[in-house]
Amino acid sequence: MQYAIVTDLNRCVGCLNCTVACKAANSVDIGSFWIKTLRIGPNPKFEGAVCPDVEMYFLTVQCQHCEKPQCVEVCPTQASHKRADGTVQIDKSKCIGCQFCVMACPYNVRYLNEEERIVEKCTLCEQKIAQGELPQCVMQCGARARFFGDLEAGIESFEGPAEPSQMEEDKSYEKCQGERSVLGSLLNPHKESEVYSLPDVGNIPSFKFILRERTWQGGGR
Repeated sequence: MQYAIVTDLNRCVGCLNCTVACKAANSVDIGSFWIKTLRIGPNPKFEGAVCPDVEMYFLTVQCQHCEKPQCVEVCPTQASHKRADGTVQIDKSKCIGCQFCVMACPYNVRYLNEEERIVEKCTLCEQKIAQGELPQCVMQCGARARFFGDLEAGIESFEGPAEPSQMEEDKSYEKCQGERSVLGSLLNPHKESEVYSLPDVGNIPSFKFILRERTWQGGGR
């Protein structure tokens, strides 16, 4: 099992709902973030192009819950560890704040909580997924761009909250949040070559990104 998130970058509008929802659900301190949203571009569509012949997209970056996490390998106390569900977690009772994991992470998504002197990062809302719920960033994505699931089952099976257009009668927020949509049936078709991941330096990042008809600038494949 390898839990992960797939983000359709053609749908993402950079609204920061995922960032805000994450901070609220996990009590992330002011000035710290478990999810960062980067604007990629605008870049010319072809050499010498100028506006309006430019393209851009938003890229959400957080812990990638890697298959072979380097942060776990360098942790001297085993505070950072990989669970059976594929997520990478931090045992706060074992963390000594040495920040070896912070330095080892290739995505710069870990930080030291100065007050508690422990390292923090995205937990993939372990408190929610353990109860069969979706991560908060997935639940609150207004563009329905984020989906959660098990990579071993294929990304087509990943789920998110229902989209109003899928609902026959009751299209309320509460109703949509209570129902699930499946990536394979909701999103526009995509090719295998249009599925990307952040750069792999031997850690094998688990999160995937779908980007159609634009140039991927995030490195990796």
